[in-house]
Amino acid sequence: MTSASSNPIATLRAKNPLIQNISNIVTANDCANATLAIGASPIMADSLADMDEIVAMADALVINIGILHEESALVMLKAGRVANEHHVPVVLDPVGAGISRLRNRTLEDLLREVRFFIIKGNLSEINFLAGKAGKAKGVDVSEVDRDKTASAHLLRELAGRTGSVIVATGKVDTVSDAETTFMIHNGSARMGQVTGTGCMTASLMGAFCGAFPDQPLMSALWGIETMGIAGQHADKATRGLGTGSFHSALIDAISLMDDATLQEEGDHDEA
Repeated sequence: MTSASSNPIATLRAKNPLIQNISNIVTANDCANATLAIGASPIMADSLADMDEIVAMADALVINIGILHEESALVMLKAGRVANEHHVPVVLDPVGAGISRLRNRTLEDLLREVRFFIIKGNLSEINFLAGKAGKAKGVDVSEVDRDKTASAHLLRELAGRTGSVIVATGKVDTVSDAETTFMIHNGSARMGQVTGTGCMTASLMGAFCGAFPDQPLMSALWGIETMGIAGQHADKATRGLGTGSFHSALIDAISLMDDATLQEEGDHDEA
């Protein structure tokens, strides 16, 4: 595995960065546990009055628009502005991009007002942000996009336009900062059978950003490979068992992840 650091997980755990995560009620617990499992410290504040103080003390901010309403949109925008003011890395998970006017308006405001280190979405969400035709199936990837892989050109163009590292999850996960593009081949099909794996992936990226604020591309790669490898380990450990067992094994696998495993099992190539 090519990386800018030979021991990112050990470094992350030694630093124990504080990650402010504006998540949603469906996956907040999973995101907090994934953040803890990789060695960071989560805080899940969602009050507008909290944002000035909590975001300023955080090492990274993750914004997830999965459960969105007018007040939470204001919280996200405020948090992003404070993060930029204090040079706190920000990760955006544009859940359900394109499926409603509220989400589209909120994303327009966020992308206009906030600089994001990483934007991570499924292929339907990334296609929408790139201005391509397509629509998600609710907050999930559409059936049309489910088995596709994002083109390197699409991600490079969106990365160049936004100034963010772009991550598209799909049959093969793709990460690009406009200059370098990685195609990642880790993961398990069972990850799509439990809710929250995409949200947890964004939280892992936020944790790596908190430890490596000058390495957004590698933070995105480490985060997505960590989740993909954990999915593979959880799948193997729970063969013949149900999705509840797989879900628990996924958190176990993240907590047991180390740099040797990431180095040996991370499967990516450069496009």
